Amino acid sequence: MTLAPLRLNKNEERRLRAGHVWVFSNEVDTKLTPLTQFEPGQPVLIEDAAGHALGTGYVNPHALICARLVSRDPKYTLDQSLLTHRLKVALSLRDRLFDTPYYRLAFGDSDGLSGLVVDRYGDVLVAQIATAGMERLKNEIVAALVKVLRPSAILFRNDTSGRELEGLTGYVETALGEVPESIVLEENSVKFAVPLHTGQKTGWFYDQRPNRTRLRHYVKGLRVLDVFSYLGAWGVQAAVAGAESVLCVDSSPKAVEGIAHNATLNDVAARVRVEREDAFDLLRRLRAARERFDVVVLDPPAFIKRKKDIKEGTQAYQRLNQMAMQVLSKDGFLVSSSCSYHLDRDSLRDILLKSSRHIDRYLEIVEQGHQGPDHPMHPAITETAYLKTMFARLLPN
Repeated sequence: MTLAPLRLNKNEERRLRAGHVWVFSNEVDTKLTPLTQFEPGQPVLIEDAAGHALGTGYVNPHALICARLVSRDPKYTLDQSLLTHRLKVALSLRDRLFDTPYYRLAFGDSDGLSGLVVDRYGDVLVAQIATAGMERLKNEIVAALVKVLRPSAILFRNDTSGRELEGLTGYVETALGEVPESIVLEENSVKFAVPLHTGQKTGWFYDQRPNRTRLRHYVKGLRVLDVFSYLGAWGVQAAVAGAESVLCVDSSPKAVEGIAHNATLNDVAARVRVEREDAFDLLRRLRAARERFDVVVLDPPAFIKRKKDIKEGTQAYQRLNQMAMQVLSKDGFLVSSSCSYHLDRDSLRDILLKSSRHIDRYLEIVEQGHQGPDHPMHPAITETAYLKTMFARLLPN
């Protein structure tokens, strides 16, 4: 297969040679290889300014990240064979790490599958495509998944807003078999019913698994507040681990129903109270009522999705964490997370410090967590190291 060349400007290959796989539109020599000549998702041969091949990839002339390197060996292009090989390599890691088949099977760039995420729920797979290059290979992705795992069903949750950046429309589609409305998984021996068709993103947030495991050591016999609870992943596990009482809060009516169901599923409904309310309104109300909790968990959605959101998003994180500290008991623990890549670990730490000083409390960070090993970090792509979780103790001064 002869591929059209995509020529880079002088010295713009340095980042690719150092290990990265993205090409930005301003790095392309558009005089020799105009972006307008390419179709979205078209396979290309990426070349340096002298015409030396850097590898194969695919292009999208309408996106800021206009090309992605797929293989550094020009003999290989992104096809069913390469997809199958990369999925087998990804599976071998998960087989080493997990006793049960519930995990993120493919994590985009980190697994050499730029633009593709696949979550595994036993023999049911939920996939999400984010780029035009992967969209062109949707049938090949299904075939590769069938060859590697022989699943009973595959669901595409291609309904994220990020697809708009690639000029792609959103949809949810069953690609194989019959996908159940929900599926029950176990995490730390706790059962959760997860809605696959209508849940957030791909249904479940596997990335927080190790941090939720650590929470179990902090909650026995204590009052716990779980904010942005979604399906109760933190709160229900806290109750099962022996918390005296848990208040789970989410603004989504479907999430509230899911939390209540999962509490019942684990026989802890008597100790789990569920409320539907905006997080900031809730914390304001609890503070006014002088309610106090021994442990508060904050696992919000990303407040900073783009660089232009940094100032406003940082202020939101600051306000949220300060309000959470104001409802903590004298010797309380705050578990604070951020999945915003643009808020780095040091910034989250500074937010916790400033918040504690503002309310005249002494803070010590006891543990720091990150995403689980089924979300490996690509060392050249810092965006893949996105999740920060801090376990902080708050004491009187």
